[in-house]
Amino acid sequence: MDPATPAPGNGLSRSLGLAEITLSGIGIILGAGIYALIGTAAAGAGNAVWLSFAISAVVALFTAFSYAELSSMFPLAGAEYEYTVAAVGEFVAFVVGWLIIFSGIVGAAAVALGFAGYMAGLIAAPLIPAAVVLIIILSAILIIGIRESALVAGLFTLIEGAGLVLVIIAGLPYLGRVDYFEMPLGMTGVFTSAALVFFAYMGFEEMVKFSEETTEPERTVPKALMLALAICTVLYILVCISAVSVVGWEGLAASEAPFAEVAVAAWGPGAAGVLSIIALFATANTVLLMLLASSRISYGMARSGTLPRPLSRVHVTRRTPWVAIIAVAFGALLFLFAGDIGFVANVSNFTLFVTFLVVNAAVIILRFHDPGRARPFRVPGSIGLVPVLPIFGIATCLFLFIQLTPEVIGVGAVLTIIGGIAALFAGRRIRREDKGGPGSGQEPG
Repeated sequence: MDPATPAPGNGLSRSLGLAEITLSGIGIILGAGIYALIGTAAAGAGNAVWLSFAISAVVALFTAFSYAELSSMFPLAGAEYEYTVAAVGEFVAFVVGWLIIFSGIVGAAAVALGFAGYMAGLIAAPLIPAAVVLIIILSAILIIGIRESALVAGLFTLIEGAGLVLVIIAGLPYLGRVDYFEMPLGMTGVFTSAALVFFAYMGFEEMVKFSEETTEPERTVPKALMLALAICTVLYILVCISAVSVVGWEGLAASEAPFAEVAVAAWGPGAAGVLSIIALFATANTVLLMLLASSRISYGMARSGTLPRPLSRVHVTRRTPWVAIIAVAFGALLFLFAGDIGFVANVSNFTLFVTFLVVNAAVIILRFHDPGRARPFRVPGSIGLVPVLPIFGIATCLFLFIQLTPEVIGVGAVLTIIGGIAALFAGRRIRREDKGGPGSGQEPG
């Protein structure tokens, strides 16, 4: 069956176009990362924090090309899991899928606490209950429908984007007042901050998980990937330059609410409340889209038989994977005590770097193992059968990986080992069921 046509029976609804996918991608990329991490990043990179964001953007771009090619070949909700199965088999694919799901759950929990923190500053709401209510409400929206979820994400994206535009406008009268290459810790600090703020680009890889709910996914998703990443990169660099122009890197590093600090310095105390309200929408949007992405890859893995079958159930009328959504939401509720967002961000980055290494390698492997498969989008630039950009993607991901702290690498390694053990049990179950490969089973209604 042509993957661009609606799936029969219990398949997901194909109702998303280029605008919805691009806005959803921008929404999850722009979310809590830039709002929460710019102060910590400025402490390491100084006024050159914009350079850290630019370096992370280049790394993301290399891998985005690989995602674009693979998503055009396998336009399925399981995304990285499906790509990895095709390239290196189900064991590695399960570990990668496990890390991505875990990263989304923990990230959603941490950002939900960030939302609760902003809420507490506005109306003195208790942290944990506010975070719980947010996750429950957003999960209900996800169950209602993908179009409704995309509309909410699109609206929140416009609001949080407006907040970044306000920061840029605030900095215009101050441009040129600081040295934009001032690096208190030298290039080492810039690279360390680049590894941290990679979390701010988290989201472009999630866009491919909408493939089964997108019209003409082989062409729409690659275009949306590039558009979303380009728009976010430009916004990030302009925001960084404006922010340090107003308060300098020292002011950003010392503040718990860096953008509120910029607003107060530029327009007075009343402006802080406006930026805090916008931050509520930004953090809520990130939680929504993290829950969405984790539920989709859970659904894809369950449909292929490597996660429990009930997770692949699709709601009869809403056409959404309701069991996977509830499971992911429950996991996020359990991890509301995940702790410091900077540490959690770097743990998420660990999972991203490992995943991106595998995804870039998959492009190269499949060029040799499956050269005849249709590729509506191809990574440009090759030497023989070897695409060049995925090699750069592997090298740059490794470079940022080694910038992570030993503690983060240790936690990530433990998660990977747990995923490997779970993969062994999943493989035994698949063999017992005599299952052929990914997507060969039918998901229940």
